[in-house]
Amino acid sequence: MSVKILILYFSRTGNTEKMAKAVAEGAKEIEGVDVVLKSIREARPQDLLEADGIIIGSPTYYGTIAGPLKKFLDETVKYHGSLEGKVGGAFSSCGAMGGGAETTVLDIIKVMLIHGMIVQGNPEEHHFGVISIGSPDKEILEACKELGRRVARLAKQLKGEK
Repeated sequence: MSVKILILYFSRTGNTEKMAKAVAEGAKEIEGVDVVLKSIREARPQDLLEADGIIIGSPTYYGTIAGPLKKFLDETVKYHGSLEGKVGGAFSSCGAMGGGAETTVLDIIKVMLIHGMIVQGNPEEHHFGVISIGSPDKEILEACKELGRRVARLAKQLKGEK
């Protein structure tokens, strides 16, 4: 039995997509983990039910989640309670320092917590989730990989797999 990690993202300029691909790379490094990477355009809310871990990324628009992702998350209300115990994580890209990327990550996390999910933070850096100002550089892409690894390891542990 394997652990499934779903990485969902919305990206208009490609910055958030680059981050999502790095998150997927990191999760794939964990043995026994299947990774599914989907743009919000190809995802369905029921995809969340099939995953043990869910990592969501959005660009920051006016200090919050991009509209297409917000619409998708609003549609998950029909699965309220069904995501309890799944592991979550979040990331965001933003045009400028102080542009609201951290509030975007926290808005994604709030949805996860309301669903009863367990959110994986990082005590070292990028505490709430990874944030990139503009195009992600090498350091940010490595932080994205670490986010993928951390969520995958916790999901695997919670599922009782070594």
